[in-house]
Amino acid sequence: MKRFIPLAFIPIFITSCTTLYRGARYWDADITDHQIFPFTEINPGDSVFHFAEGNTSIFDTLKISYRTDTAKLLNQIIEPSSTHAFIVIRNDSILFENYYEGYQRSDISTLFSVSKSVTSLLMGIAIDEGYIESVDDPITKYIPELKGKDPNFEKLTLQHLLDMRSGTNYNDGSSNPFSHIAKLYYGTNQLAKLKRLKFEHEPGEVHNYQSSSTALLGIAIEKATGKELGKYLEEKVWLPMGMEYRATWSVDDRRHRSAKAYCGLNATAIDLAKIGRLYLNKGVWNGKQIVSKEWIKRAETPIVENDGYRNQWWSIDANATDSLGSYYFPDSLSAVRNMTELYKNKYKHYLVWKDEQAPDATKPWRIVVYTGTFRSDTYEEQYMRLIFVD
Repeated sequence: MKRFIPLAFIPIFITSCTTLYRGARYWDADITDHQIFPFTEINPGDSVFHFAEGNTSIFDTLKISYRTDTAKLLNQIIEPSSTHAFIVIRNDSILFENYYEGYQRSDISTLFSVSKSVTSLLMGIAIDEGYIESVDDPITKYIPELKGKDPNFEKLTLQHLLDMRSGTNYNDGSSNPFSHIAKLYYGTNQLAKLKRLKFEHEPGEVHNYQSSSTALLGIAIEKATGKELGKYLEEKVWLPMGMEYRATWSVDDRRHRSAKAYCGLNATAIDLAKIGRLYLNKGVWNGKQIVSKEWIKRAETPIVENDGYRNQWWSIDANATDSLGSYYFPDSLSAVRNMTELYKNKYKHYLVWKDEQAPDATKPWRIVVYTGTFRSDTYEEQYMRLIFVD
């Protein structure tokens, strides 16, 4: 009988170690994770904004080619996937809205890294309101608990964190229960874990996508405003923008109530679409400036050296192309320099200016690349032409 006594302590040990317990029980992250964490409730108000009903019959017959030569109806593409909600909105009118896998319009889902972009929105609002003085402030100004830890925290600015250039040794890439992301996601008291971060590089030197950066930003906003992140979102976004449904923001535990700023927003697809509308309209919502136009512009202007990432938003992919396939560079001179380097072994001749006019070198430009062949009686030469699009 005695040999079984140690086994009796195993469940007690696992339960007391919340990170291991949560990780073992739930393992992979899922869009239903809002059910397993404590949360801050985000309530809608009495005034609700509704998108208009557009011509929803467009997609009844429209066939689309997606990863195949066989064109299909939109629903035929979506239904075999794991999609739960799909909405197409144009000019404030819903052209397509459907839900799958048993989901309804009112069902919230965990938005994971989309939460990072919403945290950035709240950072912009906090700056507009004066709670945060400058993105160039060190993180220690708003989280004094980091003082006396690694001295690089004193050099780490909010902008470094917004652009994922912290220089810390945190790694998002592993899924084992002892990894950085597992400890942050399933653990409690996230600030205690973040205080133990070490630095591999000087802050600002290297771009590395890290959820810990957004976690620190969320804590900074909470400390600066004196409000839980979810309640600040409710006051500044959910109520004035007429959100339709209740949302939540997961927190680390019931005692510390520190928001999982990097992953924990849980909302409906239709209300998330309103965040997109806000950015499309440069921070203006039905005549009210929710966040400054300058803050929106910063997010829309990618840093190529960051793989297109800026202010917790992706604008271009790792190949420096935007959603239209256009190359993007911060100015015309760097565009020519980078594209020349990229294509120097493929093309000998470059026609680089549209209408023979050089664009303003101080402005960011998207670039459409055309390639072709020039033939004459004596030679054949490949060429590339760059068309700059403001």
